[in-house]
Amino acid sequence: MTKYNADNERIKRKYFAYLKEAIRNSEATVDAAAKALARFEAHTKYKDFKAFHYEQAIAFKNYLAEQKGQQSGEKLSKATLHSTLTQLKRFFQWLAWQPGYKSRLQYSDAEYFNLSDKDTRIATTQREQKAPTLEQIKHVISTMPHQTDIEKRDRALIAFTLLTGARDSAIASMKLKHVDLIENCVNQDAREVNTKFSKTFNTFFFPVGDEIRVIVTEWVTYLREAKLWGNDDPLFPATRIALGASMQFEVDGLDRKHWSNATPIRTIFRKAFTDAGLPYFNPHSFRNTLVRLGEEVCKTPEQFKAWSQNLGHEKVLTTFLSYGGVACQRQGEIIRDLATPQLTMQSGADEFAEAMLKKFRAAGVGMQANSV
Repeated sequence: MTKYNADNERIKRKYFAYLKEAIRNSEATVDAAAKALARFEAHTKYKDFKAFHYEQAIAFKNYLAEQKGQQSGEKLSKATLHSTLTQLKRFFQWLAWQPGYKSRLQYSDAEYFNLSDKDTRIATTQREQKAPTLEQIKHVISTMPHQTDIEKRDRALIAFTLLTGARDSAIASMKLKHVDLIENCVNQDAREVNTKFSKTFNTFFFPVGDEIRVIVTEWVTYLREAKLWGNDDPLFPATRIALGASMQFEVDGLDRKHWSNATPIRTIFRKAFTDAGLPYFNPHSFRNTLVRLGEEVCKTPEQFKAWSQNLGHEKVLTTFLSYGGVACQRQGEIIRDLATPQLTMQSGADEFAEAMLKKFRAAGVGMQANSV
């Protein structure tokens, strides 16, 4: 059976170039579009896109709703359905304006990829983002072995993620020169570091405990002084795999090159949390932890603005909207507290007024009513 359509491939390449170069979408977004189209083509048996009709959209939408995830074995979530169908809708809307397709396709047919209003609300509702507590992260780090080079790297990796809140894709691309142990900061230079939206900014070490900072400092010092690595060497090098005495491939220390992506970092996190007897939290969840810590320690708007910038957010609103929802437990505490303070507040105000009156009397200031 044919698993390829030459005309489809040509127009898809044009679309992917449009997403990347014109719309400036990330590689991840382009990949998501490619996966959605691959799913759709497989369902239509690689029928030419010129034959697209709204009935295909309805049929695929119904088909997708019955599919199960490979890992979970359960039906795909509404969020997955929504993201896949949205990618397809955008593609066919774009396609309807392209030469050779414009006369064949109806722009409005792409609307049939829409989910119901109810399913769309379920898919797009902001849910509380789970994050480990500071104590949980420190427990994980404290239980990690650190004898071999690999063990040292893995422990320092988790400590560094907490200390800086850096994204895993950025960490995978960082070099030793990006860490300044004198100023206690990291220069996330977008020319070399894979930052979100290619932003360049400095991140100063968050106040999460001296023991965390020491682990990172010792790791950087170890690479520079014991391993004699230089500025352009990776901060967290990949694992070297070599042919062992048993003629099988096995771990052989550190490789002097970067990871090609962040997948190994997430694998290290998963193992560390599992070994510590805790549920898995991915690297990005540490940013949520740091936002909640900032809500506790920052006392002024200027302080929270600095905290927000340290996470790479240009606007404080980004921190609040993306990460800063009040945790459900804290929400309950606040609402319960608001139910009782009225009497206490009035009592406190009366006590304050009485104290001020005594001061006035002691100072010989008369309290006389004004005559009008």
